[in-house]
Order: sequence, then structure tokens, then C-alpha cells
Amino acid sequence: MIENLLKPLQRFGVHLGLERIETLLNALDNPQQQVPIIHVAGTNGKGSVCAYLSSILSAAGYKVGRYTSPHLVNWTERICINQEPIASEELEAILKQIQAAIDPNIESPTQFEVITAAAWLYFAKNKVDIAIIEVGLGGRLDATNVCSDPLVTIITSISREHWQRLGDTIAKIAYEKAGILKSNCPVVVGNLPSEANQVVVDRATSLNCPLVEIAGKSSYSDLKSLQRAKYEEIEYPLPLLGEVQLNNSACAIAAIQILQQKGWKISQNAIETGMSQTKWLGRVQWTTWQDRPILIDGAHNTAAASCLRNYVDTLDRPVNWVMGMLTTKDHSEILQTLLRNGDRLFLVPVPEHSSAAPEELAALATNICPQLTEIKTFPDLFTALEAAKDKETLTVLCGSLYLVGYFFAKQ
Repeated sequence: MIENLLKPLQRFGVHLGLERIETLLNALDNPQQQVPIIHVAGTNGKGSVCAYLSSILSAAGYKVGRYTSPHLVNWTERICINQEPIASEELEAILKQIQAAIDPNIESPTQFEVITAAAWLYFAKNKVDIAIIEVGLGGRLDATNVCSDPLVTIITSISREHWQRLGDTIAKIAYEKAGILKSNCPVVVGNLPSEANQVVVDRATSLNCPLVEIAGKSSYSDLKSLQRAKYEEIEYPLPLLGEVQLNNSACAIAAIQILQQKGWKISQNAIETGMSQTKWLGRVQWTTWQDRPILIDGAHNTAAASCLRNYVDTLDRPVNWVMGMLTTKDHSEILQTLLRNGDRLFLVPVPEHSSAAPEELAALATNICPQLTEIKTFPDLFTALEAAKDKETLTVLCGSLYLVGYFFAKQ
């Protein structure tokens, strides 16, 4: 069982640093050195960018690895080739191989380091043409930051999250994320706050990195449906919802242009096909529950909550929010960003994680938005969804990707 192999490693927690992962990969004959990569960091948008890139490159005929986190339902989601998750049996076998390579006399690798090593092994074993690698946390000291010569690095966005580990200012967080930049390797930079942008640009300059800034270069080419976009002279379908996808898709297209300049064969048709086929679960996504449409989104930090609220505002309907959050999140700012007078709020715990107490969130919400029509707490998600059912009202499930994953797992 995959869970049985990985769960014991949870006790080592999040422990940033490269020494353990480098020691582990060395014991496994350094599979990360056998795989060309695109390395993707950022507060939000990393997963969407990875999804766009892997879909376009697959459509162009390449064998494409993709490593992302967290998963929504199953560990296998994190490690894919051409959008197909690794088979459970294969992941289990690789984890056993890694387990055997761990030296019991030195500090144990963390759970994230082990699953990261598993991705490298799987991609090297299958001789992928390229791997799209998403940073787990930060960048500079993240377990994915073990390649000296990526094809492209991308920083999608920077806002205040994980400040407990990355630093208490936007500039400090930007410094950590800019730690993935490598000497002379091209970097694509999304729409960043000015103080973050300056840190990244300075780092790129010092390392002689060719720099592409996409801010202001993307737009909708179809203003009626908002389902087509344009970056510079390239037009493409935009299947993922929310205005933030202009930034995310432009980051992906800019990276594709860099690959084209390096001699990769990626046609406009591959871009069109790849973009149109992109899927990324749990981010501004419509689904159904008990034959009723509901909107789901992680919205686990303020910037993501703002993107969700902006999309919800385009629908012009009253909202029933079904929400749960982890203790580590900025509850006050997320609630301020999402809630409006007349909304209803149904609060639940996030199962099997360090969940904020629904009662405490309710008290906070009452102070932040006293004109809410209703605030209720529930012991579990599905009781809350039942209470939120209303033909005239939009139901939105959000607040944590783990809560969204729980929803999918129990569907």
C-alpha cells in the first residue's frame, strides 16, 4: 500500500533543505540528471501552468513527465506521463526501491522528498523527453531544486503565503522563489507585485538569465465567451476559468516559445490542441453534486480567493459558501476577500488535516461581514452541502484543496 509506505514519513514534517534529497538521489544514481526539465514556482498558478505545458508538449508528440502537488484524491496523481498517472503498483515498487536506498544511519528524508525522488526515478526509467516539475514550497530549498541546468524556469505569481517558512515580506518570499533560477537559464516571470518583481529581475540579471516578463502582453481575443486568449501574436483556446488564467496561460506560451527557439518542434496546431485539452481539477471548476451544479476551488490563500471572487462576481447570483480551512491559513483575509453582504456561509472542518475550528471561523466571519444572511457550522462537508442546496443560489465549495480532494474522493 502506497499510504503505508509514505505515512510513517509524515513525522519528519516539512523540513526545507537540499542535503537529504541530494544524498537520496545520489544513492539512486541521480535520476534527476537524466531528465530535461521545466521548473515552475509561484504562489498560485503553478499547477495550471504545468497542466498547460504538459498538454501542449504531449500534443506535439513528446513523452512528457509532470510532477505536481498536492494530490486531490490519490498519490498517483502527482506523477504523470502524458497526463496519465503512474500505476499504483509501479509507484509502490518505486517507493520500496527508495526505501531500500535510504541510509538508516543518517537523517531520514521527508515524505515530500521521497515522493519527489519517486518522480525522478519514474521519469528517468521511462526516458521522458521532458519533465514539467512543480515546486512544492518556496523554491531555493525545495526538494525539486536539484537540477543545475533546466531548459526554462517559470515564476507564475508571488503573494503572501507560507510566510511562516518563507519570510514575512513579499520581497523575502520572492527571494526564496527566485532560488530556482540558474546561471544562463531562461526565466519566464508572470505578473508580480513590484517589490517581488524587482527581486526576481535582480536575481536573473546577476545570473545572466534571459528574462521574459509577460505582464501586460496577454488578453482575451474573444470577449464574449472569454474562452480564447492571445499572448503576443499567438492565439489559443483558454479552457480553464477565471481571469488569472490569462497570466498562467501566457507563462506557459512564453515557455513554449523558448523551447521553440531551442529547436523543439511545437506547431501552432499542437498549441491549439494542447491548450484545448488541458484539464486541472479543483480550480474554478464546475461539477455536479446530487444532480445540481456547484463551483469548486481551493481558494486556500488570499490571492486565490480574489481570483475566485472575481469569477463569482461575473455570475451575478447570491452565493452559498461551503468552506473549510487549515489552521495555517490567513483566515481573516480570505474571508474578507470572499464574503459579501447577503451571502450565506456554511463552515466545516477539513477532514484528516490540521483544520481551523468552524466555530472560530464563524465568529471571525460575523465580525468581518455582519450583513451575511446566514452563518452555520456543520460537523461534516456533505451535511453542509445538503443545507446549502438551493435552486436560485450559487453553491461554492472552497477554502482548501484538501477539502476539495475529500469531496472528489467521496463522490
